[in-house]
Amino acid sequence: MNAADAEATVRKYYESLRQGEPLYPYFADDDSLVKFGITEQLVGYETVEEGLREQTSQSKDWTVTSHELRVTQRDRHAWFSDTVEMAWTDTTSGTRREFDSRWSGTLAKRGEDWKFVGMHVSAPHQF
Repeated sequence: MNAADAEATVRKYYESLRQGEPLYPYFADDDSLVKFGITEQLVGYETVEEGLREQTSQSKDWTVTSHELRVTQRDRHAWFSDTVEMAWTDTTSGTRREFDSRWSGTLAKRGEDWKFVGMHVSAPHQF
C-alpha cells in the first residue's frame, strides 16, 4: 500500500475500491479519525474498519471515476477534493446504486505511508 505521495494514495484507494480490496488499511489507526459516507458517520479507527469491512462484503462491481482530483501536500499533511462518479451493486438486494459524488479529506504521513485521518463523501441527492 506504500505510495510515493498523498495523491498516489488517493488514487490507490480508488483502485482498491474498484477491485473490492480492503479499504481500512488506508486509514490512520486513531480514535479521532472520522469518515462520513453518503449514509453514515464513522468515528475512530475500529468503527471505520468495521464499517468498511461490511461495505466491502455487501457490495461489488464498483466503478469509480475521478473528474477533478486536487491534492495539496505540505510536509507530513495533505488534503484533497474530487468529484467522482461512482456506482456499485448492493449484494444484499441486487440493487445497482449510482451517484455523482463529492469527496474531500485529510491525510497525514504515518511512518512512510500516507493515511486518511478524515474523509467526507456526499451526494447532492437522496440515497
